[in-house]
Amino acid sequence: MGNRIVTPFGAHTTADEVSEGIDLTGARVIVTGGASGIGIETSRTLARRGAAVTLAVRDVSTGSRVAAEITADTGNLRIDVRRLELTDFASVRTFVEEWDEPLDVLVNNAGVMAVQELTVDGSGWERQFATNFLGHFALTTGLHDALARADGARVVSVSSSGHLFSPVVFGDINFRFRPYDPVQAYGQSKTAVVLFGVAASARWGNDGITVNTLNPGAIATSLQRHVGGKLATPVELQKTPAQGASTSVLLATNPHLAGIGGRYFNDNQEARPVDRRPADIAELVDSVASYALDSDAAERLWDIAARAVE
Repeated sequence: MGNRIVTPFGAHTTADEVSEGIDLTGARVIVTGGASGIGIETSRTLARRGAAVTLAVRDVSTGSRVAAEITADTGNLRIDVRRLELTDFASVRTFVEEWDEPLDVLVNNAGVMAVQELTVDGSGWERQFATNFLGHFALTTGLHDALARADGARVVSVSSSGHLFSPVVFGDINFRFRPYDPVQAYGQSKTAVVLFGVAASARWGNDGITVNTLNPGAIATSLQRHVGGKLATPVELQKTPAQGASTSVLLATNPHLAGIGGRYFNDNQEARPVDRRPADIAELVDSVASYALDSDAAERLWDIAARAVE
């Protein structure tokens, strides 16, 4: 994989700070879930740097309100809103078919966490796996040609330190045999996100497309609605949305990351691979499970996902 990537930025650096001085004028960007949580701050910062930003959202009315706020804040008039329902492959296909220009940056930001009861989509896929991974797989592979038409396109996927709580259990992804556990289901879905970055970077490197993944940290947003709206992370390790968006923006914009893919970052640094889950939370959030970087698992998962979204 090469040397571990470190930057001068840290856990409390904001998205504005990591992108200071970077000009994205002319760049075309899509941010899924761009109208809530760290998606708003990611979109706002990329707009402030001059990019044309499309908010891909479930609720277009909320998206339109956020887009107006971003325009008022940044002066950028090139903020677009389009509907996208990640658990509906027809919605994903429509979104892809209507995208008719090169795409410089895709930020796969939307997600759901710790759904308390086993819920499946119309095809039988567990909801967190379907939303966090399969929907973004369909979107990103569907936009491959648009990404390839850009010069050095980047895909940035939001995972979580929660991936350290479960590998992809290939024999029982949908909890048909094992008892459903919200944390394991979430962890499995976020491991899948990391594995996608490994496989996509290997497949698409010659197309000039890189795919990297990140843990944004613990930020109080609507993501916690299924667990009572509370963060379990100690206060000193929590972040503001502007801090939580920083690693996404770093991966989307930093010139030193050009051509680098298949990596997992936390607090604006590349995480350290581990073979067991650390007990210390500060160490845990700085780690990436070795099973999430396994190229054989990544290829196996790609084949499953490709059949699922046909």
